[in-house]
Amino acid sequence: METARDVLRALARRYAFADLEALVTRGDGAGTAVPDDRSGAVAALCAFGQRVLDLDAEDFGMPEAAGDVPRDLLDRALASRMPQAPREQPRGALASLRPAYSLLLEVIAVRWYRRDMAALVAAVHIAGEYLPMLAWEPVLGHAGDPALIGASVAGEGSRFGVPVEPGAPRTCDHTRPKRSACERALRVATEPPRGWRAYLDRHHSEVAAALGDCASRCRNPCTVVTRLDDLVRADLTERCRLAADFAAGALVKLRHAAPVGHGFGVPSQEEVQSAWARARRSLAHQPLGKAALASADDDPYPLPGLPGLFSAVAAVDLRPDTLLLDVTRRVISALG
Repeated sequence: METARDVLRALARRYAFADLEALVTRGDGAGTAVPDDRSGAVAALCAFGQRVLDLDAEDFGMPEAAGDVPRDLLDRALASRMPQAPREQPRGALASLRPAYSLLLEVIAVRWYRRDMAALVAAVHIAGEYLPMLAWEPVLGHAGDPALIGASVAGEGSRFGVPVEPGAPRTCDHTRPKRSACERALRVATEPPRGWRAYLDRHHSEVAAALGDCASRCRNPCTVVTRLDDLVRADLTERCRLAADFAAGALVKLRHAAPVGHGFGVPSQEEVQSAWARARRSLAHQPLGKAALASADDDPYPLPGLPGLFSAVAAVDLRPDTLLLDVTRRVISALG
């Protein structure tokens, strides 16, 4: 019995939540290492931990998925959840992306520890997609919440989401998909939940990219950025450029060689390390990137300097979360 329980504890320490849940809930005697009065709590914690590890954010706080998960863990996960209806409260990752990026840092580290490189590359890609929105957050006061964003980007002189009339000269550098996404962002808060979820699935990352372009690449700026104080605008531009260079760098590009991209290969840890080293060299050409990565050689994080880079873009100190570690500790405690 103790030997079987030791195996379950070892699985918990390896964040093997799905395997552990399957063993605990099997009806053929494999789950007898866990007392009946604890098996439900262990299974609920494992199911929750796996959702967090998979970044299945829309289900983090669902009542039917919560089970016996302690409220404090659920609340921490909810901070990274995208609301699934226009008026849903709390606003989670639309209020701030900082908890989500702390969680991404923890997930990336856990995936490295588990040698799950395809999942690691997928998490890095997600981080790259929304990094411009993280840069805009101090300026907007939120993380691009469609219910609030209009006050900051719409109005006289703005070309944010304004369609180009046929035959009219093009005055905005946004591509057609980005213009369409921006236009949708300004009205989706009045749509039913189904339309809201479709916007989050298909357009919200495009809005993040569009805002990044407004601050860092636009050749003909409109009031989206010209309304800002000069110092605020200069700081935002520098942080958005760093975000854009990260998203275009060697580490994020690994996605296209993994099953989550367009090929069939999975990068090794050595290939991930090499890609991050190349990305670091490129990012260090920027003053902000150089400062953010200055102490990377002494950073114990699996991808040294990544927390510092995200912190520089966010203009606030970001460190890896401990949510998955705390779930593991609760599982081990519940195992007895």
